Amino acid sequence: YINGQWLAPLHRSELGVTNPATETISGHISMGSAEDVDAAVAAAKKAFPIFSNYSVAQRLALLENILTIYNRRYDEIAEAICEEMGSPITAAMEDQAASGIGHLETAIETLKTFAFEETMGSTHIYKEAIGVCALITPWNWPINQVVCKVLPALATGCTVVLKPSEVAPYSAYLFAEILHEAGVPAGVFNLVNGDGPSVGAALSSHPDVDMVSFTGSTRAGAQVAKAAADTVKRVSQELGGKSANIILEEADLEEAVTSGTLTCFFNTGQSCDAPTRMLVPAALHDEAV
Repeated sequence: YINGQWLAPLHRSELGVTNPATETISGHISMGSAEDVDAAVAAAKKAFPIFSNYSVAQRLALLENILTIYNRRYDEIAEAICEEMGSPITAAMEDQAASGIGHLETAIETLKTFAFEETMGSTHIYKEAIGVCALITPWNWPINQVVCKVLPALATGCTVVLKPSEVAPYSAYLFAEILHEAGVPAGVFNLVNGDGPSVGAALSSHPDVDMVSFTGSTRAGAQVAKAAADTVKRVSQELGGKSANIILEEADLEEAVTSGTLTCFFNTGQSCDAPTRMLVPAALHDEAV
């Protein structure tokens, strides 16, 4: 999705998307290349001077339109998440899709009161849009990560090129349709599918990208930071693995182990904050098991 249109990739390549719950191919997506990234970044760069000068009222109206349409397509989004990353439908409906609503509502409320100018002593501070933002999102909370990156960028007048996870791309497609219907101007939001070595690397190193935001593994995050360094981009990253769950001797063991296990396997265990390493005193090991 580049400059307000769905386009065929410049080099034809497809990827089968596996539904982890059934281990079957549920569909195919087009994979982009560095040349597609060039086109998307050029569209975002061209759109930036106009969009960054939108008034707060104009951007608020746009976000409210997005929220209205998102609510209307809520069930579709939940079903897509269930299909693309294997989330149980209850979690997809109650938590995954709901997280998009939460980020939308928060962006709207924050924008209403955010101070884009302020005086501190003898200094007057202007907070301006950074420019073209490359946003790279993971597969385990797909719409959550997409919305929590895209919406603050749009709220502050930035333009965007999104690379969603190639293994969980469906909800991002739907979100692109929502933004299009909401009236987001051509070039302000662009989506390029692809993997990290091709599309991710091209975005991270692109001279016309002003900021890159990445959520994923520490290994890939290090590569993103290195690729961004030559053009001195702003880099925002959320990296790392899952969490330790430390249960102390005086804890109610039945309650702690039960709640820890439920928390671990919520979202089929596929959350960055899932407490997957349960550490208990050695004397309580057998009882904990």
